[in-house]
Amino acid sequence: MIDWINNAIAGLSAQEQFALFGLLKILVAVFAIVLPLVAYSVVAERRISAWIQDRVGPNRVGIPFTNVRVWGLGQPLADGVKVLLKEDFTPAHVRTAYFWLAPMVAMVPALLTLAVIPFGSVLGAQPMVMADLNVGILYTFGITSLSVYGIVLAGYASNSKYPLLGGIRASAQMISYEIAMGLSVIPVFLLVGDLNLGQVIAYQAGGAWLVFKQPLAFAIFLIAAFAETNRLPFDMAESESELVGGYHTEYSSMKFALFFLGEYAAMVAVSAMMVVLFFGGWTLPVAGLNQPATSLGVGVLQIAVFLAKVIVLMAVFIWVRWMLPRFRYDQLMQLGWKRLVPLALANIVATAAVLFWQSTKS
Repeated sequence: MIDWINNAIAGLSAQEQFALFGLLKILVAVFAIVLPLVAYSVVAERRISAWIQDRVGPNRVGIPFTNVRVWGLGQPLADGVKVLLKEDFTPAHVRTAYFWLAPMVAMVPALLTLAVIPFGSVLGAQPMVMADLNVGILYTFGITSLSVYGIVLAGYASNSKYPLLGGIRASAQMISYEIAMGLSVIPVFLLVGDLNLGQVIAYQAGGAWLVFKQPLAFAIFLIAAFAETNRLPFDMAESESELVGGYHTEYSSMKFALFFLGEYAAMVAVSAMMVVLFFGGWTLPVAGLNQPATSLGVGVLQIAVFLAKVIVLMAVFIWVRWMLPRFRYDQLMQLGWKRLVPLALANIVATAAVLFWQSTKS
């Protein structure tokens, strides 16, 4: 069977092999890694929040059609079935076309962002990145900026005051914090000298992780990431105590689930981006794990290292949500424009000055 597969692949042209392996990487990354990670991050959120609040959390649902309970790990399947079986209700007063379009627009950008993330070195001769772009970071910010359109569309299409306020808040919030996030990564690329995310990882493999060289850039990026993903303490677009549910107040069934999945997919994407930019990507400062894989086992281990780092940052997102209160809207805007943007600009100037001094000294 293996020989038949090898012969079939060998009979394909270079372009056909590229398309085939690209499709396989997309299927594996989305259906075997991202979607399970999104599903079980919801379980982790519920278990961590229960632990913080001294509750039990989901612990009943186990393996389907058996009496085996595995710490509630069957909960994502139960939630998925529940969402699919719920009535897909569209209120009469909404703008129907936009109402249906908004959840898809909110979900897709997070998945597209993952296309340029190097989640490993190589397996065999195949690089573990779906699209190795020389301007990967620019692509990432360009796609990320589209996610706000789903929220704005949902607020507008719902034709209701609470969703509309949530959409307006989200648009102002995204604009404010995208600037700070974009400025925060400029010192990283001043140090690396390349916009390719693979080269960022290679730079860190040969020395210290950039979180130690640019701690201020990481702090700004992390805070902006909370705002970009609409997570507490910056969930102004939802803000249940003020806006009922914000932009998804009128949504139910699978359309609501797409917003829910989009939020967690965005968390995965931004955590993966932080791992690449500041935590060395798939590398570890040990022999064999800081260089491209030379065997299948090492390649798989490097992917596991990358996923472990992503999971740790996801846990930080969840922990912060249940430990900090929500900001007021004026505090949110002041933090973005009067604190983060000036700090990011000062960090760029300081980094450029140090690099210039080093170049003149050498």
